[in-house]
Amino acid sequence: MLFGLDGVEVGLIIVFSSLFIGIMSGFPVAFSIGGAAVAAFGILAALDNSGVLVHAAIDTRGEDYLALVNGGIARDTISIFRYPDLPTKIGPLFENGWQVAMDRNISFIVNRMNERVFAGQSIETLLAVLMFVLMGVTLERSKIAEDLLTTMARVFGPLPGGLAVSVVLVGAFLAASTGIVGATVVTMGLLSLPTMLRNGYSPELATGVIAASGTLGQIIPPSIVIVLLGTLAGDLYAAAQEKTAQALGCTDALTYLGHAAVLSVGTLFKAALLPGIMLAFLYALYAFIYALFFPHNAPPIAVTSKSGGGDGRGKNHSLIWYLGAPIGIIVLAIGMGGFNISGNQTVTVLSVADIGEQPELRTRVSEQCQAAMIERHGIELWDESVAKRAEIDAAGGTLSQEDRERTPEQVEEIRLQLIADAAPIGTGLLTLLVLAALIMTTTFGVAPFSDRKPLIIGALGILAALIVDTLFLGPVSTSGRIFLLQGLPFAMIVYAIRKSGPLLGKNEVLRVVFPPLVLIVAVLGSILGGITNPTPAAALGAAGAILLAAYRKLSDEQKSGKVIIWTSFALMIMLLIGINFDLRTGIDRGNVLSWNSIQSWIAIIVAQASYFVAMGGLFYACFVLWRTTVLSPVVRETAKVTSMVFAILIGSQMLNLVIISFGGEHYIQQFLQSFDNEFKVFLIVMLVLFFLGFVLDFLEIIYIVIPIVGPVIYGGTMDPSWVTIMIAVNLQTSFLTPPFGFALFYLRGVAPKGVTTGHIYRGVVPFVIIQVVGLGLLWYFPWVVTIVPNLLS
Repeated sequence: MLFGLDGVEVGLIIVFSSLFIGIMSGFPVAFSIGGAAVAAFGILAALDNSGVLVHAAIDTRGEDYLALVNGGIARDTISIFRYPDLPTKIGPLFENGWQVAMDRNISFIVNRMNERVFAGQSIETLLAVLMFVLMGVTLERSKIAEDLLTTMARVFGPLPGGLAVSVVLVGAFLAASTGIVGATVVTMGLLSLPTMLRNGYSPELATGVIAASGTLGQIIPPSIVIVLLGTLAGDLYAAAQEKTAQALGCTDALTYLGHAAVLSVGTLFKAALLPGIMLAFLYALYAFIYALFFPHNAPPIAVTSKSGGGDGRGKNHSLIWYLGAPIGIIVLAIGMGGFNISGNQTVTVLSVADIGEQPELRTRVSEQCQAAMIERHGIELWDESVAKRAEIDAAGGTLSQEDRERTPEQVEEIRLQLIADAAPIGTGLLTLLVLAALIMTTTFGVAPFSDRKPLIIGALGILAALIVDTLFLGPVSTSGRIFLLQGLPFAMIVYAIRKSGPLLGKNEVLRVVFPPLVLIVAVLGSILGGITNPTPAAALGAAGAILLAAYRKLSDEQKSGKVIIWTSFALMIMLLIGINFDLRTGIDRGNVLSWNSIQSWIAIIVAQASYFVAMGGLFYACFVLWRTTVLSPVVRETAKVTSMVFAILIGSQMLNLVIISFGGEHYIQQFLQSFDNEFKVFLIVMLVLFFLGFVLDFLEIIYIVIPIVGPVIYGGTMDPSWVTIMIAVNLQTSFLTPPFGFALFYLRGVAPKGVTTGHIYRGVVPFVIIQVVGLGLLWYFPWVVTIVPNLLS
């Protein structure tokens, strides 16, 4: 053995040494990873061919090994780490020679590229990366981020540490729109650092809060890190749980877990929401408390408000219309739902009855699987499932599909009962009316002395919409009838909102914050609400960012932005019609002159017209950005970042296959599995990832390290969303920790000459401590991660 080390250990050292040398060489990381894979395999092949590298494997034919297997020990759990006294046999590193390993690697590379890069199931999710990058770069290049920072500074500046608090809030905004740490840190460093220093802020606090806020892009959705990590983690979790279930004697993961082993990017977005908000709150709280104890290092600044409209307003007026009225409207809406005045109006009845209430766990399993399920779920849940199964069997068992077939009379009877029990006002309509009411109350709060007629007309429109829906519409009303009867009330509401727009625009905070906030809420809301998956939501965000940027440029040129506004309305009309009508043109709609056929074709024509308006407006927005020299750098930067992601993905697959070819992946997994406590294993993995974050970017860690350790950490009883979010926050902490944190190097590159590296290091230490505290909170209170997915499931 070379230096007394096993051949696999030497191979791992050579692979990771080649990787670090390649990264430190100065070559682009995307090509260094692939080059390191080729170089490492060449070195290993040469050493193996010369007989220098040998591997000591357990003798699977020995009596001691067979005794363990016959004693009920699973073969996968027997390793040199658990049973170091087992007899071993010495053989070459590559069992069948490096030539066979290379041939196998080449075929694996082709298959993996096809599965994970070109045509696999994950390619649709990976397309979201392109859209989110385009969204973030567009908002950054169009100066919207600069406007956000200026406005927030004007709002919070008079408070102690107000500038630092505003930087945290804008950092969270940018994180939710870009998801790229480097872009956020550089943008915040260029925009806010000179301003903070000029207003008397200490370099330590200024640099610390900027670096920390920039790393929020790692965790606040829609984070590119979570998209990429979630795509990989979902596959690892499903495969690991399937393997664990079979090793424990269960037929599949569904039997063992009691639910499908599925982990989606949308679930991770929900899981990351509360931890991201928590970290942002801790950052802002520290800045505020620091300013109270050291006011000379974070002084309040005097600013002059530029928000037109609303002069002469008192504190009571603001409290009533900014706080009291919105809370009252929301409480009223919730109360209407509680008293069944509003609710779900679905009256669809299936022709086949439900299978009936089933046990939460499958009980017809082997004794080995039963013991494993009791250990995982507890004896109480198992006894409940057994009792429920016995009750079903005593009643004759679950009915077959034929026995559960409903007659037309039964279907109609159930349908009539659902209609009778349905709430008079639909939840969807009430949500739209609540949003309209909030806009109107905010408008009156901003401009109480303006013409009140549009707001009165809008309020009457809301009241009329509620009356019409209660008296003349119901769960079985056709979409055409709804559009016809609600046309006038909604025209009144749209008129009021149309008149409210310019009034709201006079308030600087609303004018700057509201558009990107609506965009972020639309993107995240469509994902968190289960309306769509991340890829269409990312496309919506990219289109919205282009429209916002174009409107911003037209405003700078003092030109009309009506085209952009009409484009937005066209998009809304498309969404509303698409939800309420069947727009398929190739189906038989019966009699052409029937009301259902006529309303469907009218909806198709309106949707098609709205589509052409929306696409025309989007092309016009792109033209505006191209004419103002914004589009070209946006496209260039998006292509650069996306190409880097996919190039690293390809290179990392090559490196992983090199590690697999000589058993390195299996060797590491056996080492981790030798620890009986899964939390201890996860803690070891977290420490390794933390230190690797000093020298590797998140892309390399996700695609190189996670596939190796993933089968171990995702194969236990820990919640997979909690595991993934803990990894993301851990990497965020690593990128912030001196002296090697990536965020510190990004900030150092744009900091003024008077700001030293020592300032940055000292300033970021408190935020590193906050990160560690945040990790501790997530470790001891995992519900912070899981509560939102459970509530929105």
